Amino acid sequence: MSNPANASTLPAKFLSGSIIRHIWVMTTTSALGLVGVFLVDLVDILFLSMLDNDDIIAGVGFAASLSFFTVSLSIGITISMAALVSRMIGQRNVEQARRYVVNVATLALLLTSVLAAIIWVNLPLLLGLLGASDGALDVGVSYLQILLPSLPILATGMAMSAALRAVGDARLSMLTTLSGGAVNAVLDPIFIFALAWGVEGAAVASLIGRIVVLILAFYGVTNKHKLMKRFVLADFFEDLKPIFKIAGPAMLTNMSTPIGNAIVIKAVATYGSAYVAGFAIVGRISPVAFALVFSLSGAIAPIIGQNFGAYNFDRIYRTLRDSLYFNIAYVSLVSLFLFILQQPIIDLFKLQGEAAQLMELFCTWLAITFMFNGAQFISNAAFNNLGKPMYATWFNVGKSTVGTLPFVIVGGQLAQANGVLIGQAVGGMLFATAGVWMAFWHLQQLRKAHQRQHSSQSL
Repeated sequence: MSNPANASTLPAKFLSGSIIRHIWVMTTTSALGLVGVFLVDLVDILFLSMLDNDDIIAGVGFAASLSFFTVSLSIGITISMAALVSRMIGQRNVEQARRYVVNVATLALLLTSVLAAIIWVNLPLLLGLLGASDGALDVGVSYLQILLPSLPILATGMAMSAALRAVGDARLSMLTTLSGGAVNAVLDPIFIFALAWGVEGAAVASLIGRIVVLILAFYGVTNKHKLMKRFVLADFFEDLKPIFKIAGPAMLTNMSTPIGNAIVIKAVATYGSAYVAGFAIVGRISPVAFALVFSLSGAIAPIIGQNFGAYNFDRIYRTLRDSLYFNIAYVSLVSLFLFILQQPIIDLFKLQGEAAQLMELFCTWLAITFMFNGAQFISNAAFNNLGKPMYATWFNVGKSTVGTLPFVIVGGQLAQANGVLIGQAVGGMLFATAGVWMAFWHLQQLRKAHQRQHSSQSL
């Protein structure tokens, strides 16, 4: 049941006001938070590139691909947090929102602890399957042995941050991740160079940054918004069904992305460690450059969720439409800057030969295709918050398998490592287009079903 006394302290702010303004505020604040995380990863690579060792960069690249599996699981759980809590806020049911906050965070902690342990004891095998060998394999193992134990910390912090976004506190959610990123960035040069810990120092700095994120997000949820309640085991088991209804497909959806990336990095690795090093740097630059694209799904989720809870289908439609316009404009602008600045970027990271070729390809041709990534993130948010999370799973799994493997194979045969990346982009474009069409179609079906129900009740 709803709690009117508490509902007044948690207004459903997305049920009114300018849609484009809500998108702008939520996306930019979320993106700034992501930049804090992604920029630290980029700074890691920049500092490590100064050690002038391709094996180090390649090893961190392989480690990032494996770490992406664990982070993607965490993202899937946070999607359920944002969807369920925002929907309860839209329905003015604050007590159930609090239950979801506690129980989703607990689930995040438990699942990621088990996953981190399993991966940790199998690190050499898993990195070897990705194509790592010799020096790059040793670097990847050393890096992840330190970083993996912080996965439960990261997952719980991300879940708490999603709860902040669900109630519309994008600013505090942003500040938590920015603070963690700032701590990480300050500690990086100290640990890597001053203490001469090298790649292990970068991992320790990241671990401490994740602890900071958890502390600040937990403070915001408990003290500012009073969204925590006592953990009750019976409530936890009762809430598992609605949580997994969203989190299960969302985890599968997000796990499919690193599967696709694993296919790509394994294909790139066949052409040598220099290509892997270039691919690793592209993989760190693109999230920073396109942070707003990566933030779209989480940013618009509470807007969709609150309006779905209130059956405001017109506002949901405008949210999807305006998000697509925003995505196209932003990606076009950033792609232009990357094209102009490609040589300074190559010089900054001291890229040569094959690694420089991959960067030129990215800045000239592939960056603009990120608008299709953004479109897929938007459709994912629609499916996850409109009761069809499996649709997001099908499209993402399809993109990461049949939309990746054959295109990567053909691309590699035609243009080697460059062709691998081109093939990945082409497959992604096809699935993103289909996903957006299906999202609008599903929204229209929901609107018609609600109208029929309303008409029958009024008779």
